[in-house]
Amino acid sequence: MMNKNQKGFSLIELLIVVAIIGIIAAIAIPNLLASRRAANEGSAQQSLRTMSSAEATYQATAGNGNYGVVQSLVDQNLIDSTLGGGTKSGYKFTTGNAAPAVSATVFVIAAAPTSTSAVVATGTREFCIDESGVLRSKTAVAITASTTCGAAFGNPIGQ
Repeated sequence: MMNKNQKGFSLIELLIVVAIIGIIAAIAIPNLLASRRAANEGSAQQSLRTMSSAEATYQATAGNGNYGVVQSLVDQNLIDSTLGGGTKSGYKFTTGNAAPAVSATVFVIAAAPTSTSAVVATGTREFCIDESGVLRSKTAVAITASTTCGAAFGNPIGQ
């Protein structure tokens, strides 16, 4: 006794739809993760430029000719507490009372991804900037911010 007006989907039709959704997801997810890593790297670059500008402002005003530690930049409201806290958008930055200022005329601020492992990677490059204002990058080898910058660190970007 079959009703000729049965409505609904057969098991085969449902399996085909699930398979198509799976294929679309397999294509889209890697692109989404790559976009997130690129966005994190862009945020890190801009944050370093902001911190470099804040150092220059601090030196010219409150620092009386000296560069300051990151906490001093936060205290003077030159950078926000999120950036001064050390982690932003998947990157770790030179922070707090860690002195990016090597001397009154030299500073180094760096950023490294919080994770470099395949799927959960927050970035693939490390960045640094110094008093010259030249932003440099290299392939990430560590998840701690570097204390050096310059030609040996890596290639200039955005110049």
